[in-house]
Amino acid sequence: MKVIVFGASGMVGHGVLRESLLATDVTEVVAVGRSPLGKSHPKLRELVHKDMLDLSPIADDLTGFDACFYCLGVSSAGMSEEDYTRITHDYTLVVGNLLAERNPGMTFIYVSGYGADSTERGRAMWARVKGRTENGLLSLPLAAFMFRPGFIRAMHGAKSKTRLYRLLYSVISPLSGLIQRVAPNQVSTTEGIGKAMLEVVRSGAPQPILGTRAINVLADGPGPPRP
Repeated sequence: MKVIVFGASGMVGHGVLRESLLATDVTEVVAVGRSPLGKSHPKLRELVHKDMLDLSPIADDLTGFDACFYCLGVSSAGMSEEDYTRITHDYTLVVGNLLAERNPGMTFIYVSGYGADSTERGRAMWARVKGRTENGLLSLPLAAFMFRPGFIRAMHGAKSKTRLYRLLYSVISPLSGLIQRVAPNQVSTTEGIGKAMLEVVRSGAPQPILGTRAINVLADGPGPPRP
C-alpha cells in the first residue's frame, strides 16, 4: 500500500510514520509538512509545503494513494476560536477535499481527540471544532475514520511539539507503563496508534469513530500478510 502522513513531526505522527516504514506491506510513504523531517528511508519521500490552504502545487504528488494518516494539529490553549478553526478544521478539510477528488474512496484517518463534540454545540471550543472537522470528513467520498485517543504513551523517541504537553509527559512518563497496565482502556501508545491505523487500511473498522479501547484492539490485529 501507499500512504500519506500529515504531521509526521508530531508525537502521534512520529509513531505512525515509524510503523508505516516498518510495515512490510507499505511500499511508499509520503510525509507532508511545513519543514523537513531530517529522516532518510528507502520508502520515504518528503513534501515540504508551507501553505496548507493551497495544496495545488503538490496535488499531483498526492494522487494514487491508498490511505492518508492525518496527524497534524495544535493545542487550543491560548488560541482564539478563529485561529484554532483555521488550523484544525480548515487545513484538514482542504486536505480531505483534495484527496477525495484525487483518490476517491481512499482510507482517511483523522487524529481527533477524546471528548470531540459531534453535535458541534457544546461549551468547549476545541471539542466543537474537532466535532465539526470530523463531520466534514465523514461527509466526503472517503473511507473516513476518526481516532479519539485518550492518554497517549510516547514510545521510540516520539515527543509532543507542544511545550505544556512535553512538561506533563515528563512528569507522567515514569508512571505511564503502570497506568497502562491498571487502566488499559484509557491509554494508547504511539506505536499502537500507528499499528491500528495500518490495520484499518487493511481490514476496515467496526465503526467510523474509534476510541481508546477500539484503537488498542486494532493495534493487536493480525498485522501485514505474511509472505
